[in-house]
Amino acid sequence: MKKIKRYRLFLILLLGLFLIAFVNQSIAVKTVHLTSKSILDMLFLLPPIFLLVGLLDQWVKKESLIRYMGENSGIYGIIFTLLLATVAAGPLYIAFPIAVLLLKKGASIRYIVFFLGAWSTVKLPVLVYEFTSFGSKFTLIHICFGLGFYYLTGIVFEKIFDKQKLLKYDITKDV
Repeated sequence: MKKIKRYRLFLILLLGLFLIAFVNQSIAVKTVHLTSKSILDMLFLLPPIFLLVGLLDQWVKKESLIRYMGENSGIYGIIFTLLLATVAAGPLYIAFPIAVLLLKKGASIRYIVFFLGAWSTVKLPVLVYEFTSFGSKFTLIHICFGLGFYYLTGIVFEKIFDKQKLLKYDITKDV
């Protein structure tokens, strides 16, 4: 029973796929192709990221990270986090292992939330696309409001969540 409960979401999605296949086979085939492509993309992207995270864990000293992204880093934390997120490449799910590493190394929760938000907002390819497609005014407004929102959200999260509890949290117990 515990195994079934653990995989209930997968089973529900599988049942949905069978229902879709019963109604329209071509949509079900497209769904399977899209899902398999996404899984393959993740299988090719995640191992190098985990390798990079492991290397960063060994190369980056905890004291250095605390100085640039710790509780008392101030404007340096914002700038460092912004630079780190701007040069990032890849989809957002790649940022989560990096965020966990930063949290373990002593980064403040506010900068972790800011990093995840900035990863999705100010990556260089996204900025270039927005600038050429929507113009400088839209891009500037989007960046300013987005980064402001993510920073304020980080401050709120820092007040709500305890860093030690986050580091000990086991996601598999809720699944």
